[in-house]
Amino acid sequence: MILDRRTLLKGIGTAIALPTLEAMLPTTAMAQSPAARPVRLAFLFVPNGMHMEHWRPQTAGSLGELPTILKPLEGVKGQLNVLTGLAQRNAFALGDGPGDHARSAAAWLTGVKPRKTSGADIKAGISADQVAALSQVGRSAKFPSLEIGCERGAMAGDCDSGYSCAYSSTISWRSETTPVAKEVSPRMLFERLFGSGSGVEDAQAKAMRARNRASVLDFVAEEAKALNAALSGRDRVKMDEYFSSIREIEQRLMAEETRTSQAALDGVAIPAPGIPMDRGEHIRLMGDMMILALASDLTRVCTFMFANEGSNRPYREVSVGDGHHDVSHHGNNSDKLSSKLKIDLFHAQQLGYILNKMAQIKEPTGSLLDNTLLVYGGGISDGDRHNHDDLPILLAGGGGGRLKGGQHRVYEANTPMTNLFLSMLDIMGVKVEKLGDSTGQLRGLL
Repeated sequence: MILDRRTLLKGIGTAIALPTLEAMLPTTAMAQSPAARPVRLAFLFVPNGMHMEHWRPQTAGSLGELPTILKPLEGVKGQLNVLTGLAQRNAFALGDGPGDHARSAAAWLTGVKPRKTSGADIKAGISADQVAALSQVGRSAKFPSLEIGCERGAMAGDCDSGYSCAYSSTISWRSETTPVAKEVSPRMLFERLFGSGSGVEDAQAKAMRARNRASVLDFVAEEAKALNAALSGRDRVKMDEYFSSIREIEQRLMAEETRTSQAALDGVAIPAPGIPMDRGEHIRLMGDMMILALASDLTRVCTFMFANEGSNRPYREVSVGDGHHDVSHHGNNSDKLSSKLKIDLFHAQQLGYILNKMAQIKEPTGSLLDNTLLVYGGGISDGDRHNHDDLPILLAGGGGGRLKGGQHRVYEANTPMTNLFLSMLDIMGVKVEKLGDSTGQLRGLL
């Protein structure tokens, strides 16, 4: 039995894509071919710089003992490349004065200097994720790309010294004048991924599920049972694991929604309707749905902002009551540096959760992480200096067998970060001669 990669299990208001199964690969020879291994692309962004002393490995070459911030990634160390020396030159002021936070997010995936304006005439450049989304890579999936995050952001108004809020609340740009808004609600993301988009039926199905606390899986049970009977034993195990993941996410969503509703009734301040109160659970829920979307080939391209650039939210989950932006302006104050380290480590712990989950998802050729290129980091190095060189950049995943991991790669100072994107797009089969301020592909990666 040979299945199409885009097979859907359909029910009333529901359409669930399948994970990559052996039945989708016609021959063993094809399964082993790099061309037959779909590579996914993900960009995970964190704001306000990094405590670089605890981020950068001490020596170049093979990764030995990981620095403090990267220790939560020990289990996937062999899949990591820490990249030192990369820069986004067009995030510097270059005569435009203050506004480093807005510029750092706008330039992170574009390599283009954003126009300084708080009006409607915003302008940056197409981002690396959208270059992939607009290519055959994006056209091969239901969603050309997903844009998700954990902090709502406006697309208008002045958020940073004369720069539009659009610059600091998104990293994805479909064109030089079109930023792509992100989804921050776990429930809305779940419905987008697993709803059929059929209007009235979709709404009826959602209402029915809400009344009966039913699962989307209940709506496709018959089709799933018929398909299972025709699958191999290994594929049946894979399907069981996949459906278990969907059901677990549903249960966590319902638990968070109940908890948030009760807190609101008790007079407790909540982030926003539909947003989990626990920041770590918010990141993990969005991360789990990103993983499901990548594993089921719903999309091959995703951007994920853990928070907006310049965010000043406190991190009480790790006993930091001051705002993140305020803490990042540490002035070498030991208390602020300690708080910044706690926040950076917290973010890395959530990244570790995501990467380990991806490594555990088995595909006919390796794991989901083996077949992914995932960038983690930000557009500011030291939050106190607001510098955009020597950026904290981590590249995780095997790129479909083309990328060697377990390395700290040190590049010449001010090497354009966009050179990394050219190399990543090349691995994806997307040939691009130039992106932003790129000067060529990043050497030594493959």
